[in-house]
Amino acid sequence: MEEPSCWLCARPLGRRVEQHHPVPKSRGGRETRAVHLICHRALHATFSNKELEKAGDDPAALARNPELARFLAWVAGKPADFHAPTRRRRKP
Repeated sequence: MEEPSCWLCARPLGRRVEQHHPVPKSRGGRETRAVHLICHRALHATFSNKELEKAGDDPAALARNPELARFLAWVAGKPADFHAPTRRRRKP
């Protein structure tokens, strides 16, 4: 049986799993994807709900963002239950 993995970073999931709506609930999304807590925080710190709606169910499209790409490279070698504070998105 294949070990479940994070929708965003593809690392194995640990004990703490959150459900991410690729299309935000506020924009009519109902489907969810399992993600690490830290990955979920990084998504919402990097993108607005409008940007998440535009990307939809495509983690590769999100990963093309330089800020998220840096996060994904950094988190790639971390254990499944690793967590650290997430930097907030800077207001333009």
